[in-house]
Amino acid sequence: MICSECGLVVGDRVIDVGSEWRTFSNEKSGVDPSRVGGPENPLLSGGDLSTIIGPGRGDASFDSFGVSKYQNRRNISSTDRALINAFREINTMADRINLPKTIVDRANNLFKQVHDGKNLKGRANDAIASACLYIACRQEGVPRTFKEICAVSKISKKEIGRCFKLILKALETSVDLITTADFMSRFCSNLGLPNSVQRAATHIARKAGELDIVSGRSPISVAAAAIYMASQASEDKRSQKEIGDIAGVADVTIRQSYKLMYPSAARLFPEDFKFATPIEFLPQM
Repeated sequence: MICSECGLVVGDRVIDVGSEWRTFSNEKSGVDPSRVGGPENPLLSGGDLSTIIGPGRGDASFDSFGVSKYQNRRNISSTDRALINAFREINTMADRINLPKTIVDRANNLFKQVHDGKNLKGRANDAIASACLYIACRQEGVPRTFKEICAVSKISKKEIGRCFKLILKALETSVDLITTADFMSRFCSNLGLPNSVQRAATHIARKAGELDIVSGRSPISVAAAAIYMASQASEDKRSQKEIGDIAGVADVTIRQSYKLMYPSAARLFPEDFKFATPIEFLPQM
C-alpha cells in the first residue's frame, strides 16, 4: 500500500479478510477446492477464522466403528454456535421485510452485548434476536411495528415486548418515541396512495396531536385513521379493512381514533387540499 502523494510505503503486506470471490462448491466432482471460508466476523471469538474439515475419503479418516475422527463441531464453541444461529435468524427476518444491512449489523451487535452480559438468562435466543431487530429498527430511524416483527419470526408479540423492555434496561440504552410520521410514508406507499393524500394524512395526524384530540391513542392507530380520513376525502378511497391490513391494526381501532378526529375534521385538513368529497359527506361512525 503506497501513498499517492509522497510515495511512502504504508504497508507491504495487506491481507484480504473477505470471502474468496470464486466458489467451487457446485462442481460436479463433489470436491470443494476453495481455499477460504466465510468472511471475517469480529463478533465471533477469533474473528470466525475457524477450520472447516472436509469429509473423510480414506480408511484413516474413520475409527473402527466407522465414525469420522475429525468433526467440525469440535472447532466451534457453544457460545459461537449460539451467536451464529442468532445472526442467521436476524438475517432471515431482515430479508423477509427488506431491511438494509446496517440494521442487521446493529441488531447483531445488540444480541452480542446481551449474550456476553448474560442479562436475559432463561429467555429464548429467537425471542432476544427478534427484540434486537425491533430495537435496531427504532434506533436506525426506520421503526417497524411489533406485529411486523412477529409476522417474520416464530415468537409472540408478548414475548418480544418483554425481551424489548429487558434489553433496554440491561444495556441502559433507549429508543426514540415513535410518531405517526415514522409510518405514514410506508403505509401510504403500500396502499398505492398519491403524494397529495400522504401529505394530507401527515398534516391531519400532526394537527390532531397538536390539538390533543387523540391523546392516549397509539401513533399507529392515529396514522391509520388519518389515512382513512384523507383517502375518503380524495378520489383514491381506501376502506378501513385495506388500511388495517397494511397498518396491522383492527378495523375497530381505526374507527375509535376516527371518531375522535371527525368532529374537528375542518381544522385538521391542510388549507390547499382539493376535496373530492366535502367534509360534511365524510363517513360518520
